[in-house]
Amino acid sequence: MEALLDTLGLAQSAQLLSLQPPGWGGNLLRGLANSMQIAIGAYGFGLVIGLLGAYGKLHGGPVLRDLLAIYTTVIRAVPELVLILILYYVGSDLINQASAALGYGRVEISGVVAGIWVLGVVQGAYSTEVLRGAIQAIPKGQLEAARAFGMPPLMTLRRVTIPAMMGYATPGLANLWLIATKDTALLAIVGFSELTLETRQAAGSTRAYFTFFLAAGALYMMVTLFSGVIFARIETWARRGQPSLREGEQ
Repeated sequence: MEALLDTLGLAQSAQLLSLQPPGWGGNLLRGLANSMQIAIGAYGFGLVIGLLGAYGKLHGGPVLRDLLAIYTTVIRAVPELVLILILYYVGSDLINQASAALGYGRVEISGVVAGIWVLGVVQGAYSTEVLRGAIQAIPKGQLEAARAFGMPPLMTLRRVTIPAMMGYATPGLANLWLIATKDTALLAIVGFSELTLETRQAAGSTRAYFTFFLAAGALYMMVTLFSGVIFARIETWARRGQPSLREGEQ
């Protein structure tokens, strides 16, 4: 009897997770695609902010360094959920006020664009510190050699700084990517249809909370495992030619 009930339970779960109606599997995959779209966009946006912020902190003037210090301190001190609410609603309100002042109507902001903007600003603060530390870890002789060869700053950045810092920055950047994928779940609070919101809607409609949230957790786990493989290869590539930890200990 118990075996029969277990079989029926698995069959029901499989039906609920089916990609075709009345299953909700398609909704979960659509939510996962939206989550990954926002995570990739926010991560890239955050890296741009982080690189500029790191250079500003290292080579900028006193005012710029102070402003960047305030930015990174505030972003890292306030919980992500509060930041998302502030940036989403305040940002939307400011855009609409500017649009009204220019004589235009209300602007409908895309959920994807808003999500990338909000999470990108959050990611930027953490990326700034990760990249700043990685740049400071580069042996000074490499940068001095680039200047001795007469390389302009942009060429030095492209050919020396970024390749040399990648080995130091990759572990931290990998963690930031995983944080970005998980932070997309917080966008459910503003009604964006990412994986968590789609899961909650499916579970609420069917009352199969365990099935759907377990499936959502499995999808996040798959993303994490796949990301780990990718970043491990990136780190191996970035550290090529550098002595390993074991070699350094010997």
